[in-house]
Amino acid sequence: MRRYWRSLASALVLAMAACASHSVRAEAQGPASAPQDPSLPPPGLGSLRQDQVGLRMQTTELAVRVIPLDEHVTRLLSPDAYQSLQQMRQSRQAAIDTAARAAGYDSTATFMVTFFGLQPQVRFNPDQLAISSQNVTYRPIGIVPITPRWSDGVLDQRQQQAAIYLFDPAVQVLRPFTVIYGVQSSDAWSDVLRILNSERARVLSRAQQPARP
Repeated sequence: MRRYWRSLASALVLAMAACASHSVRAEAQGPASAPQDPSLPPPGLGSLRQDQVGLRMQTTELAVRVIPLDEHVTRLLSPDAYQSLQQMRQSRQAAIDTAARAAGYDSTATFMVTFFGLQPQVRFNPDQLAISSQNVTYRPIGIVPITPRWSDGVLDQRQQQAAIYLFDPAVQVLRPFTVIYGVQSSDAWSDVLRILNSERARVLSRAQQPARP
C-alpha cells in the first residue's frame, strides 16, 4: 500500500505542477506579498515527504489520504513537495475564496483529500469525510475539485480523485485531530505532530546556519 501512495504522490505532483505553472508566473509578476506570519518556518529547508504528513484510511474497496495545506505543515516538506502544493492551492485560490464566502467564512482550514480505488468501479461519497477536533466534529463547508472527474464519484482500480476540502477555521492542525470517513477513522495526527515538531527544529537550525560562500 505504501508503494501505491508513493506512486499516487508522484502522479499528483506532476498534475499539480502542470495545472499551476501559470500561477507561479503571475505571482512572480504581481505585487509584493503581505507580511508573513512570524510563527511560520522558513520555506525551502524542509525534507519531509507528503506520505509522512498524510493521514490514511482504507477499506477493501478504496483508500483515503488527507494532507493539511496549512503552511505550518507544508513548509516542512521538501522544496519540490512544498512548491507543488502551494502552486496547486494558489491556482484554485479564487474558487476557495468563493466557496468560503458562500458558506459565510472569511478564512478556512484547508486539506487536500485524495480517494484511491483498490477495486474496479468503486463509488465514493465526498460528504462522508469529517474531522473531529477538540471534541467537535466538523463537516466540510466547501469542496474544490482538483482532478477533472471528481464529480463522477466513481473510481476505477488504481485511479485517484482529489479535491481541496474547506473546514471551519476552528480546526487546528497544530493540535491532535481525527479524520473520519464513513465508519473508518484515523487519529494518527498525534504521531505526525511529533514528526513535524522534530522537523521544525531542524529547519530552524538550518535557517540559522550562515550561507555558504
